[in-house]
Amino acid sequence: MKKHKLSGCGAAMITPFKANMEIDWERLASMIDYVIEGGTDYIVVLGTTAETPTLSKEEKQEVIAFFKRHIAGRVPIVLGCGGNNTLALEKELKELDPEGIDAILSVTPYYNKPSQEGLYRHYEVVAKASPVPVILYNVPGRTGVNMSADTTCRLAKDFDNIIAVKEASGKIDQIEQIIKNCPKDFLVLSGDDGMTVDVMRKGGDGVISVAVNAFPKRFNHCVYLAKQGLFDRAEEAYAPLHEAVCALFEQGNPVGVKAALNILGQIDNNLRLPLVPATDLLMKKLERLIREYELC
Repeated sequence: MKKHKLSGCGAAMITPFKANMEIDWERLASMIDYVIEGGTDYIVVLGTTAETPTLSKEEKQEVIAFFKRHIAGRVPIVLGCGGNNTLALEKELKELDPEGIDAILSVTPYYNKPSQEGLYRHYEVVAKASPVPVILYNVPGRTGVNMSADTTCRLAKDFDNIIAVKEASGKIDQIEQIIKNCPKDFLVLSGDDGMTVDVMRKGGDGVISVAVNAFPKRFNHCVYLAKQGLFDRAEEAYAPLHEAVCALFEQGNPVGVKAALNILGQIDNNLRLPLVPATDLLMKKLERLIREYELC
């Protein structure tokens, strides 16, 4: 595959649930269409935003099949596929049916808190086992470990099928080091919606976004401008979104984005425990921001 297919804006998709907590397939189909029609470049399935830890193995297989069927080749698909048991993940990857999957997004091992050498060896196993290209995912706020720029670049240089990193460390200096020192065709993707334009201004290639679920046309327009090198215009276009995007993460992800989507009439506001819906205070704030900045 061509790596540039995964530049621009990827949507880290939610999983809509009915009141009885079953997956709402009708709403999921409409959400897929909503983000694609809004200009999203590719779809990320079974990431953090999808409440993946609360889905059963059977549900995950059903979700993957549903996305493949409903997207029907319209945009590339990236599959979330990570874990903190390297041997189990290796087995999962060797059994993965790669048809219709353009890459995997593989988070750093969480809770174990491995060293940088441990991270390198984990991803060495992932790279050798994966039947499709690999996107590294560094999100220390969730995993408890930060993968250094040196480790990311080492992996990018040593394994041809490690093609990108989703960087959600929030450390712009670390991201700059990756952009500077990794191979030129290695994709650096922001893992923070609010840092997207800044990362792209410094040479990054796009974002894997939560906010694009709620505001696809507006958010994708910002990314489109940044891809054209029109960074000042991209920042201008993002300014009306800024407060709402920050509000999406006040009570965690996907709590905020599901609240916004409920306000916009896209889904019912149901989350599986241990997550709970946004407070009334946050709902009112999002309602005000969506109305004030005409984000509907």
